[in-house]
Amino acid sequence: MNEPIKKIAVLTSGGDAPGMNAAIRAVVRACTYYRVECVGVYRGYQGLIEGDFEALSGRNVSNIINKGGTILKSARSEEFKTTEGRKKAYENLKKEGVGALVIIGGDGTFTGGLKFIHEFNFPVIGIPGTIDNDIYGTDRTIGYDTALNTVVEVIDKIRDTASSHNRLFFIEVMGRDAGFIALNSGIGAGAEEILIPEKNLGLERLVESLKASKEKGKTSSIVVVSEGDKIGKNVFELGDHIKEIFPDYDIRVSVLGHMQRGGSPSCRDRVLASRLGVAAVEHLLDRTSGVMVGITNNQVTTVGLNKAIKMNHDIDQELLKVAEITSV
Repeated sequence: MNEPIKKIAVLTSGGDAPGMNAAIRAVVRACTYYRVECVGVYRGYQGLIEGDFEALSGRNVSNIINKGGTILKSARSEEFKTTEGRKKAYENLKKEGVGALVIIGGDGTFTGGLKFIHEFNFPVIGIPGTIDNDIYGTDRTIGYDTALNTVVEVIDKIRDTASSHNRLFFIEVMGRDAGFIALNSGIGAGAEEILIPEKNLGLERLVESLKASKEKGKTSSIVVVSEGDKIGKNVFELGDHIKEIFPDYDIRVSVLGHMQRGGSPSCRDRVLASRLGVAAVEHLLDRTSGVMVGITNNQVTTVGLNKAIKMNHDIDQELLKVAEITSV
Protein backbone atom coordinates (compact mmCIF):
# COMPACT_ATOMS: atom_id res chain seq x y z
CA MET A 1 0.00 0.00 0.00
CA ASN A 2 3.06 2.29 0.32
CA GLU A 3 4.07 2.23 -3.33
CA PRO A 4 2.20 4.54 -5.70
CA ILE A 5 -0.53 2.76 -7.65
CA LYS A 6 0.43 2.82 -11.32
CA LYS A 7 -2.14 0.41 -12.73
CA ILE A 8 -5.75 -0.40 -11.72
CA ALA A 9 -7.77 -3.39 -12.90
CA VAL A 10 -11.55 -3.44 -13.22
CA LEU A 11 -13.94 -6.39 -13.50
CA THR A 12 -17.66 -7.15 -13.43
CA SER A 13 -18.98 -10.21 -11.67
CA GLY A 14 -22.30 -11.91 -10.88
CA GLY A 15 -25.51 -10.95 -12.62
CA ASP A 16 -25.21 -8.18 -15.19
CA ALA A 17 -27.01 -4.89 -14.64
CA PRO A 18 -27.72 -1.92 -16.95
CA GLY A 19 -25.14 0.75 -16.17
CA MET A 20 -22.18 -1.56 -15.63
CA ASN A 21 -20.66 -0.31 -18.88
CA ALA A 22 -21.06 3.27 -17.71
CA ALA A 23 -19.19 2.34 -14.51
CA ILE A 24 -16.40 0.65 -16.50
CA ARG A 25 -16.14 3.74 -18.69
CA ALA A 26 -15.89 6.01 -15.65
CA VAL A 27 -13.18 3.86 -14.06
CA VAL A 28 -11.13 3.82 -17.26
CA ARG A 29 -11.45 7.54 -17.88
CA ALA A 30 -10.73 8.42 -14.25
CA CYS A 31 -7.54 6.37 -14.57
CA THR A 32 -6.66 8.28 -17.74
CA TYR A 33 -7.39 11.61 -16.03
CA TYR A 34 -5.13 10.74 -13.07
CA ARG A 35 -2.46 9.25 -15.37
CA VAL A 36 -2.84 5.71 -14.12
CA GLU A 37 -2.96 2.70 -16.43
CA CYS A 38 -6.15 0.65 -16.53
CA VAL A 39 -6.66 -3.02 -17.28
CA GLY A 40 -9.99 -4.68 -18.01
CA VAL A 41 -10.50 -8.22 -16.71
CA TYR A 42 -12.82 -10.38 -18.80
CA ARG A 43 -15.30 -12.82 -17.19
CA GLY A 44 -14.94 -11.63 -13.61
CA TYR A 45 -12.91 -13.64 -11.13
CA GLN A 46 -12.47 -16.48 -13.60
CA GLY A 47 -10.69 -14.03 -15.90
CA LEU A 48 -8.41 -13.06 -13.02
CA ILE A 49 -7.44 -16.71 -12.58
CA GLU A 50 -6.84 -17.21 -16.30
CA GLY A 51 -5.07 -13.88 -16.84
CA ASP A 52 -7.69 -12.70 -19.35
CA PHE A 53 -6.66 -9.03 -19.29
CA GLU A 54 -6.76 -6.17 -21.78
CA ALA A 55 -5.29 -2.71 -21.46
CA LEU A 56 -8.03 -0.09 -21.68
CA SER A 57 -7.77 3.55 -22.65
CA GLY A 58 -10.34 6.31 -22.84
CA ARG A 59 -10.93 5.49 -26.50
CA ASN A 60 -11.59 1.80 -25.77
CA VAL A 61 -14.69 2.76 -23.81
CA SER A 62 -16.17 5.22 -26.28
CA ASN A 63 -19.86 4.72 -27.05
CA ILE A 64 -20.53 2.17 -24.30
CA ILE A 65 -22.29 4.41 -21.78
CA ASN A 66 -25.64 3.71 -23.46
CA LYS A 67 -25.22 -0.06 -23.73
CA GLY A 68 -26.73 -2.63 -21.40
CA GLY A 69 -24.86 -5.65 -20.09
CA THR A 70 -21.10 -5.48 -19.61
CA ILE A 71 -18.37 -5.36 -22.25
CA LEU A 72 -16.07 -7.19 -19.82
CA LYS A 73 -18.52 -10.10 -19.59
CA SER A 74 -19.45 -11.79 -16.34
CA ALA A 75 -19.13 -15.35 -15.08
CA ARG A 76 -19.43 -17.41 -11.92
CA SER A 77 -16.15 -18.87 -10.71
CA GLU A 78 -16.07 -21.90 -8.45
CA GLU A 79 -12.28 -21.92 -8.68
CA PHE A 80 -12.03 -18.45 -7.12
CA LYS A 81 -13.77 -19.84 -4.02
CA THR A 82 -10.63 -21.89 -3.37
CA THR A 83 -7.38 -20.61 -1.87
CA GLU A 84 -5.48 -21.98 -4.84
CA GLY A 85 -7.70 -20.15 -7.30
CA ARG A 86 -7.33 -16.84 -5.49
CA LYS A 87 -3.55 -17.30 -5.37
CA LYS A 88 -3.48 -17.73 -9.16
CA ALA A 89 -5.50 -14.53 -9.52
CA TYR A 90 -3.12 -12.64 -7.24
CA GLU A 91 -0.05 -13.87 -9.10
CA ASN A 92 -1.58 -12.80 -12.43
CA LEU A 93 -2.27 -9.31 -11.11
CA LYS A 94 1.26 -8.93 -9.78
CA LYS A 95 2.70 -10.27 -13.04
CA GLU A 96 0.66 -7.65 -14.92
CA GLY A 97 1.88 -4.91 -12.56
CA VAL A 98 -1.60 -4.16 -11.26
CA GLY A 99 -1.63 -2.38 -7.90
CA ALA A 100 -5.36 -2.21 -7.13
CA LEU A 101 -8.70 -3.68 -8.20
CA VAL A 102 -12.19 -2.28 -8.77
CA ILE A 103 -14.96 -4.90 -8.56
CA ILE A 104 -18.47 -4.18 -9.87
CA GLY A 105 -21.24 -6.50 -8.66
CA GLY A 106 -23.21 -7.59 -5.61
CA ASP A 107 -22.85 -9.67 -2.44
CA GLY A 108 -20.98 -12.58 -4.03
CA THR A 109 -18.59 -10.24 -5.80
CA PHE A 110 -17.85 -8.34 -2.59
CA THR A 111 -17.37 -11.56 -0.62
CA GLY A 112 -14.66 -12.62 -3.08
CA GLY A 113 -13.03 -9.19 -2.90
CA LEU A 114 -12.98 -9.22 0.90
CA LYS A 115 -11.23 -12.61 0.98
CA PHE A 116 -8.71 -11.32 -1.55
CA ILE A 117 -7.88 -8.36 0.69
CA HIS A 118 -7.46 -10.51 3.79
CA GLU A 119 -5.26 -13.11 2.09
CA PHE A 120 -2.99 -10.86 0.03
CA ASN A 121 -3.42 -7.36 1.48
CA PHE A 122 -4.34 -6.28 -2.03
CA PRO A 123 -6.25 -2.97 -2.44
CA VAL A 124 -9.86 -3.55 -3.56
CA ILE A 125 -12.89 -1.26 -3.81
CA GLY A 126 -16.41 -2.35 -4.71
CA ILE A 127 -19.09 -0.68 -6.82
CA PRO A 128 -22.66 -1.95 -6.29
CA GLY A 129 -24.07 -3.26 -9.57
CA THR A 130 -27.29 -5.26 -9.21
CA ILE A 131 -30.87 -4.64 -10.28
CA ASP A 132 -32.21 -5.96 -6.95
CA ASN A 133 -31.06 -2.89 -4.95
CA ASP A 134 -30.38 -5.17 -1.99
CA ILE A 135 -26.91 -3.92 -1.02
CA TYR A 136 -26.47 -2.20 2.34
CA GLY A 137 -24.70 1.16 2.35
CA THR A 138 -26.21 2.76 -0.74
CA ASP A 139 -29.65 4.19 -1.50
CA ARG A 140 -29.49 2.81 -5.05
CA THR A 141 -27.48 0.22 -6.90
CA ILE A 142 -26.47 0.46 -10.55
CA GLY A 143 -29.18 -1.06 -12.75
CA TYR A 144 -32.04 -0.74 -10.29
CA ASP A 145 -33.65 2.34 -11.83
CA THR A 146 -33.51 0.88 -15.33
CA ALA A 147 -35.05 -2.39 -14.15
CA LEU A 148 -37.88 -0.48 -12.46
CA ASN A 149 -38.62 1.46 -15.63
CA THR A 150 -38.63 -1.77 -17.66
CA VAL A 151 -41.01 -3.49 -15.24
CA VAL A 152 -43.42 -0.56 -15.07
CA GLU A 153 -43.52 -0.30 -18.86
CA VAL A 154 -44.36 -4.00 -19.17
CA ILE A 155 -47.02 -3.89 -16.44
CA ASP A 156 -48.65 -0.91 -18.17
CA LYS A 157 -48.97 -3.01 -21.32
CA ILE A 158 -50.29 -6.02 -19.41
CA ARG A 159 -52.92 -3.85 -17.71
CA ASP A 160 -54.34 -2.94 -21.12
CA THR A 161 -55.12 -6.58 -21.86
CA ALA A 162 -56.19 -7.31 -18.27
CA SER A 163 -58.82 -4.57 -18.50
CA SER A 164 -60.00 -5.74 -21.91
CA HIS A 165 -60.59 -9.36 -20.89
CA ASN A 166 -61.62 -9.29 -17.21
CA ARG A 167 -58.34 -10.90 -16.22
CA LEU A 168 -56.37 -11.22 -13.02
CA PHE A 169 -52.63 -11.11 -13.72
CA PHE A 170 -49.91 -12.35 -11.38
CA ILE A 171 -46.68 -10.72 -12.56
CA GLU A 172 -43.47 -12.13 -11.11
CA VAL A 173 -40.47 -9.80 -10.96
CA MET A 174 -36.90 -10.42 -9.81
CA GLY A 175 -36.03 -10.23 -6.13
CA ARG A 176 -35.32 -13.59 -4.54
CA ASP A 177 -34.33 -12.06 -1.19
CA ALA A 178 -35.56 -8.49 -1.52
CA GLY A 179 -38.78 -6.85 -2.68
CA PHE A 180 -37.51 -3.47 -3.86
CA ILE A 181 -38.39 -4.02 -7.51
CA ALA A 182 -41.83 -5.45 -6.69
CA LEU A 183 -42.74 -2.73 -4.19
CA ASN A 184 -41.65 0.26 -6.24
CA SER A 185 -42.86 -1.01 -9.61
CA GLY A 186 -46.13 -2.12 -8.03
CA ILE A 187 -46.77 1.36 -6.68
CA GLY A 188 -45.63 2.96 -9.94
CA ALA A 189 -47.89 0.74 -12.04
CA GLY A 190 -50.89 0.94 -9.71
CA ALA A 191 -50.99 -2.75 -8.73
CA GLU A 192 -53.87 -3.96 -6.58
CA GLU A 193 -51.54 -6.08 -4.44
CA ILE A 194 -47.77 -6.41 -4.01
CA LEU A 195 -46.20 -9.55 -2.56
CA ILE A 196 -42.63 -9.29 -1.21
CA PRO A 197 -40.35 -11.51 0.92
CA GLU A 198 -39.99 -8.89 3.67
CA LYS A 199 -43.70 -8.81 4.47
CA ASN A 200 -45.65 -12.04 4.46
CA LEU A 201 -49.08 -10.90 3.31
CA GLY A 202 -50.50 -14.39 3.71
CA LEU A 203 -52.99 -16.17 1.49
CA GLU A 204 -56.02 -15.15 3.55
CA ARG A 205 -55.20 -11.46 3.30
CA LEU A 206 -54.61 -11.74 -0.44
CA VAL A 207 -57.96 -13.49 -0.94
CA GLU A 208 -59.77 -10.88 1.16
CA SER A 209 -58.15 -8.09 -0.83
CA LEU A 210 -59.21 -9.63 -4.15
CA LYS A 211 -62.75 -10.15 -2.83
CA ALA A 212 -62.90 -6.51 -1.77
CA SER A 213 -61.74 -5.45 -5.21
CA LYS A 214 -64.51 -7.46 -6.87
CA GLU A 215 -67.11 -6.02 -4.53
CA LYS A 216 -65.99 -2.53 -5.50
CA GLY A 217 -66.62 -3.36 -9.14
CA LYS A 218 -63.07 -4.02 -10.28
CA THR A 219 -63.21 -6.37 -13.25
CA SER A 220 -59.44 -6.88 -13.52
CA SER A 221 -56.51 -6.81 -11.16
CA ILE A 222 -52.73 -6.76 -11.23
CA VAL A 223 -50.76 -8.51 -8.48
CA VAL A 224 -46.99 -7.95 -8.54
CA VAL A 225 -45.08 -10.83 -6.96
CA SER A 226 -41.42 -10.77 -5.98
CA GLU A 227 -39.85 -14.12 -6.88
CA GLY A 228 -38.87 -14.57 -3.22
CA ASP A 229 -42.42 -14.24 -1.87
CA LYS A 230 -43.32 -17.14 0.43
CA ILE A 231 -47.10 -17.51 -0.07
CA GLY A 232 -46.83 -20.33 -2.60
CA LYS A 233 -44.09 -22.61 -3.82
CA ASN A 234 -44.08 -20.47 -6.94
CA VAL A 235 -46.24 -17.94 -8.72
CA PHE A 236 -47.90 -20.60 -10.87
CA GLU A 237 -49.08 -22.56 -7.83
CA LEU A 238 -50.39 -19.33 -6.35
CA GLY A 239 -52.30 -18.58 -9.55
CA ASP A 240 -53.86 -22.07 -9.56
CA HIS A 241 -54.99 -21.71 -5.96
CA ILE A 242 -56.61 -18.33 -6.53
CA LYS A 243 -58.36 -19.76 -9.62
CA GLU A 244 -60.09 -22.30 -7.37
CA ILE A 245 -61.42 -19.49 -5.19
CA PHE A 246 -62.34 -17.13 -8.05
CA PRO A 247 -63.43 -19.43 -10.91
CA ASP A 248 -64.94 -16.53 -12.86
CA TYR A 249 -61.59 -14.77 -13.10
CA ASP A 250 -59.45 -15.48 -16.15
CA ILE A 251 -56.12 -15.82 -14.33
CA ARG A 252 -52.83 -15.37 -16.12
CA VAL A 253 -49.24 -15.52 -14.90
CA SER A 254 -46.39 -13.55 -16.43
CA VAL A 255 -42.79 -14.12 -15.34
CA LEU A 256 -40.75 -11.15 -16.54
CA GLY A 257 -37.44 -12.92 -15.99
CA HIS A 258 -34.22 -11.71 -17.55
CA MET A 259 -35.80 -8.95 -19.62
CA GLN A 260 -35.45 -6.93 -16.40
CA ARG A 261 -31.66 -7.11 -16.71
CA GLY A 262 -31.46 -5.91 -20.28
CA GLY A 263 -31.84 -2.67 -22.14
CA SER A 264 -30.12 0.67 -22.35
CA PRO A 265 -29.52 2.14 -18.87
CA SER A 266 -31.60 5.08 -17.73
CA CYS A 267 -30.01 8.51 -17.32
CA ARG A 268 -30.17 8.06 -13.56
CA ASP A 269 -28.20 4.81 -13.74
CA ARG A 270 -25.65 6.30 -16.14
CA VAL A 271 -25.01 9.25 -13.84
CA LEU A 272 -24.85 7.03 -10.73
CA ALA A 273 -22.42 4.63 -12.41
CA SER A 274 -20.24 7.51 -13.59
CA ARG A 275 -20.08 9.05 -10.12
CA LEU A 276 -19.25 5.74 -8.43
CA GLY A 277 -16.65 4.76 -11.04
CA VAL A 278 -14.74 8.01 -10.57
CA ALA A 279 -15.05 7.79 -6.78
CA ALA A 280 -13.68 4.23 -6.75
CA VAL A 281 -10.51 5.28 -8.55
CA GLU A 282 -10.04 8.38 -6.39
CA HIS A 283 -10.40 6.37 -3.18
CA LEU A 284 -7.87 3.78 -4.35
CA LEU A 285 -5.38 6.51 -5.20
CA ASP A 286 -5.97 7.94 -1.70
CA ARG A 287 -4.96 4.53 -0.28
CA THR A 288 -8.49 3.49 0.68
CA SER A 289 -9.31 -0.20 0.41
CA GLY A 290 -11.92 -2.69 1.60
CA VAL A 291 -14.88 -0.40 1.05
CA MET A 292 -17.80 -0.08 -1.32
CA VAL A 293 -18.64 3.31 -2.81
CA GLY A 294 -22.34 4.10 -2.75
CA ILE A 295 -24.82 6.94 -2.79
CA THR A 296 -26.60 8.23 0.32
CA ASN A 297 -28.85 11.31 0.23
CA ASN A 298 -27.35 12.02 -3.20
CA GLN A 299 -23.83 12.15 -1.78
CA VAL A 300 -21.10 9.63 -2.62
CA THR A 301 -20.28 7.67 0.53
CA THR A 302 -18.31 4.57 1.52
CA VAL A 303 -19.12 1.56 3.68
CA GLY A 304 -16.93 -1.39 4.59
CA LEU A 305 -17.31 -4.37 2.27
CA ASN A 306 -17.96 -6.52 5.35
CA LYS A 307 -20.97 -4.36 6.28
CA ALA A 308 -22.22 -4.24 2.69
CA ILE A 309 -22.25 -8.04 2.71
CA LYS A 310 -23.58 -8.76 6.20
CA MET A 311 -26.14 -6.01 6.81
CA ASN A 312 -29.54 -5.63 5.19
CA HIS A 313 -30.87 -2.79 3.10
CA ASP A 314 -34.30 -2.41 4.67
CA ILE A 315 -37.55 -1.86 2.82
CA ASP A 316 -38.97 1.65 3.25
CA GLN A 317 -41.90 1.36 5.67
CA GLU A 318 -43.48 4.51 4.25
CA LEU A 319 -43.65 2.85 0.82
CA LEU A 320 -45.43 -0.14 2.34
CA LYS A 321 -48.00 2.26 3.79
CA VAL A 322 -48.35 4.08 0.46
CA ALA A 323 -48.89 0.76 -1.33
CA GLU A 324 -51.64 -0.20 1.11
CA ILE A 325 -53.43 3.15 0.89
CA THR A 326 -53.27 3.57 -2.89
CA SER A 327 -54.50 0.03 -3.62
CA VAL A 328 -57.87 0.68 -1.92
